[in-house]
Amino acid sequence: MTELDQEDAKIITLARAARTRTGAAEGAAVRDSDGRTYAAATVTLPSLRLSALEVAVAMAVSSGAPGLEAAAVVTASSPGGLASGAQDPAGLAAVRELGGEGTPVIMADPGGTVFRTMIG
Repeated sequence: MTELDQEDAKIITLARAARTRTGAAEGAAVRDSDGRTYAAATVTLPSLRLSALEVAVAMAVSSGAPGLEAAAVVTASSPGGLASGAQDPAGLAAVRELGGEGTPVIMADPGGTVFRTMIG
């Protein structure tokens, strides 16, 4: 895997921190087209279930982000399941809607090691 640029490494770090801070299954972060970042964790309540990626995109939208440049998801799930998008189609769709087709979604393990970059 090629080395990440500094801005992509930053959103992985933010996603890791969100996951660790809350003890959630996943952490995610997005960078909007103005360079602002938003980090979130999985929401699991009896009445509301959202992936970390869905929450991060929602935070960007609710803050007036004009678009997305990139997203990162940190997960302990097996790379085969989440990396294929099978476990979070709504999150990937949200990235695509705000960022456009071709927006990278960087997938990393809890240690921050990238195992796949998908296109939203």
